[in-house]
Amino acid sequence: MLGVALLGSGRMAHVYGPKINAHPGLRLVTVFNPNLASAENAAALYGGTASADLDVVLGDPSVDAVVIASPTNTHVEYVEAFAKSGKPIYCEKPLDQTLERVDRALACLRAHPVPFMLGFNRRFDPDNAALQRAVRAGEIGSVNMLMSWSREPAPPPIDYVRASGGYFLDATIHDIDLLCWIAGERPVEVFATGSCVFDPEIGAEGDVDLTMTVLKMPSGALVHVNNSRACAYGFDQRLEAFGTKGMLQTENHRDDNLVRWDGQKTVARETLKHFFLERYDASFYHALDEFQAAIQEGRPPSVTEEDGRTALAIALACDRSRREGVAVEPEY
Repeated sequence: MLGVALLGSGRMAHVYGPKINAHPGLRLVTVFNPNLASAENAAALYGGTASADLDVVLGDPSVDAVVIASPTNTHVEYVEAFAKSGKPIYCEKPLDQTLERVDRALACLRAHPVPFMLGFNRRFDPDNAALQRAVRAGEIGSVNMLMSWSREPAPPPIDYVRASGGYFLDATIHDIDLLCWIAGERPVEVFATGSCVFDPEIGAEGDVDLTMTVLKMPSGALVHVNNSRACAYGFDQRLEAFGTKGMLQTENHRDDNLVRWDGQKTVARETLKHFFLERYDASFYHALDEFQAAIQEGRPPSVTEEDGRTALAIALACDRSRREGVAVEPEY
């Protein structure tokens, strides 16, 4: 079993804590947070010791790998510290909100090569993975269009918006990574537009809560993403791949998939899963499983730091396109 240090004890740490515990090849050794009381609360729930001293965690021989689930502005420093200590790293997305700081982390990982995996968990959702395999197997011939619907149930708190880096870096980046992975290529140009229609506070911050994005691929395929910060019927998550021989789709998830007909309504179904914690719960486990397997098998994890840089470059280009109203070439 790999002894794991979990960095952070906020929302995402509470996603990963149970998944580490559930995995037969992982064992939670310690939870780190400069706020010791917060680390102690998480350790009481998921096991291991609590620490507010990063040097102690770095020097702990029982720590074989680290899962970084702390705020984004801490990721680069933690990646550098654990790469230099020679420990494998799983890091929540994004690696950072600027290409300059991402390049700093990449330089450190080149100087101190360790297994590194970025947490684009939606690749590991069983439905998304099945669609990707079908596309790569040629089931629909050449891909002409890829489409993603990703709509959240309600806008986040304004303090979250202020620290998020903007809607494209916070949310669309998931769709970008997923669709480029499915297509097997990255866009030569992007065009994005957005509005603020749900929460005027978001607009006052210079951000948007409703976006449409088009990515043009080198093959000529077109990729469309539509995102919304609010959705009256739950967490809307669908994919469609359209090709020369057919089409593939993923559907939304519900707790109850039974379809009902009666005297008052027809084709009635339960509401959608509420948010990403429910809809993509299994994907976080499968992502950690890939991380553990890669370490045990001595191979690079399937989602790399370069994938993270590419997705960030595209997301930044989308944000620039939205602000300037022009098509933009990503800065790869």
